[in-house]
Amino acid sequence: MSSKKTAVVICPGRGTYNAAELGYLSRHFRDADLMARFDAERTRMGQDSLAALDGAERFSLARHSRGDNASALIYAATLGDFMAINRDEVEVVAVTGNSMGWYSALACGGALSAEEGFKVSNTMGSLMQAALIGGQVIYPWVDEDWRPQPTRRAALLSVVDEINARAGHVLTLSIDLGGMLVLAGDEPGLAAFEAAVEPTQGRFPMRLGNHAAFHSHLQAPVAQQGRDQLPASLFQQPDLPMIDGRGAIWWPGACDLGALWSYTLGHQVTETYDFTHAITVAAREFAPDMFIVTGPGTTLGGAVAQSLIRAGWRGIEDKSSFKQQQDQHPRLISMGREDQRAVVSK
Repeated sequence: MSSKKTAVVICPGRGTYNAAELGYLSRHFRDADLMARFDAERTRMGQDSLAALDGAERFSLARHSRGDNASALIYAATLGDFMAINRDEVEVVAVTGNSMGWYSALACGGALSAEEGFKVSNTMGSLMQAALIGGQVIYPWVDEDWRPQPTRRAALLSVVDEINARAGHVLTLSIDLGGMLVLAGDEPGLAAFEAAVEPTQGRFPMRLGNHAAFHSHLQAPVAQQGRDQLPASLFQQPDLPMIDGRGAIWWPGACDLGALWSYTLGHQVTETYDFTHAITVAAREFAPDMFIVTGPGTTLGGAVAQSLIRAGWRGIEDKSSFKQQQDQHPRLISMGREDQRAVVSK
């Protein structure tokens, strides 16, 4: 019987490469030839190289968080971490991701080669940046101990629906992110929501800088451009099961590649991304020994934990019981943390 631990790998999305992550690729990305091929594609597109961005003297929000730069940095950091997982000790049983992390998951799962995955991620990040339609705001519906408050959630979604019904306002659920609602909308829609809710925890409602109205119908033109530029022939049968933003599983050897292309550059761009459901499906269908969140950053860990609380995973019901379990048997590993990285990497 195998002594390997089973793991579902989770790829993070936008907003995860920040000041603390500067130099992440030079520290952790080991395949110099692959990095050179990524940078050749960046040069071809007239973009700054990853080496220049990651090796910058200081982090610049305006420069590093732009869609055309952030998407490429995050994809490369994610893929580098995935390649660093010690397969002698860890059996990866499925992959999933949050938002643009789906593009990374496609490459980690083998449905796109490393270079084609980079091309998809870099192209979509560039198209979103060029259009920059709408924006996103984030707001919690769980309490500070991460206990779900379903009545509060329903009330908030009711506010969203009411604002979206107003003339000249667009506001929809962009990402169901554990205990957070990430909303997408135009400026009147976002501003109306910010005015309608109580400020909480000293940070929320929080507008996400350099983010467009991802996962909403406002992105339909960007999705169309993506389909025009990225052919279905890029996709191949995956090596690993992949759980998408609806919680649907794409199985190796059984993928309709046309449908996978259509989902990735259609529904995934213009409809709500249900990250919570993806994690719930991962927990229930694959029952892994642990979840590994690749870098960059560590911010997705909270959303994964909140999603597992909602799924009733291993009896955890709030932040304190999750932390207690983590202290005894760490089952959520963030590779963006050096101490946890060492547990799963070569």
